[in-house]
Amino acid sequence: MPLPSQNNPINPARVVFLDRDGVINHDSADYIKDLNEFHLLSRSLMALKLLAEKGWSVIVVTNQSAIGRGLISLSGLDRIHTYLKKAAADNGGGIADILFCPHLPEEDCLCRKPKPAMIRQAADKYGIDLNTAVMVGDRTTDIQCGQNAGCGRNILVRTGVGSITEKKLAKSGVLPSRVVDDLYDAVKWIVK
Repeated sequence: MPLPSQNNPINPARVVFLDRDGVINHDSADYIKDLNEFHLLSRSLMALKLLAEKGWSVIVVTNQSAIGRGLISLSGLDRIHTYLKKAAADNGGGIADILFCPHLPEEDCLCRKPKPAMIRQAADKYGIDLNTAVMVGDRTTDIQCGQNAGCGRNILVRTGVGSITEKKLAKSGVLPSRVVDDLYDAVKWIVK
């Protein structure tokens, strides 16, 4: 199994893609527009630490239409992501990269989930084996994105809007590999 190197800071055979809002931190119907509105979910830092301990690399892939709506600037988003990376590192975890789509849904861009461009961009950049990769999210678009990209496993968490999504998925025929209560439970299943 390939290991991280100086040129490639991740283990390409052990990558977990995470949605952000509703998975790592609390989501908001009004969008996360400022660092003061960014609150980590309980056990998310424990989950990131466990992934690091078990040799898994983390890449966040997140739709952030608040940028396109003019609700947050790129520098404001960068402050949130810098805080998130530091919080993960300070607690023994790590985030190798954060990719985001700034576009509005109606722009029909190639990067907005459920389209797989963010995951495929990361796969190209880091040489990731998507067959062994895992996508974790709380929305139908997260599960579809992982499936569209070819991720080997796609996990729905019940945090965020995950409980509502779980009911919708059963009716839609989009089936995740697993449904769990939160990110920590997802990670426990991933590292088994």
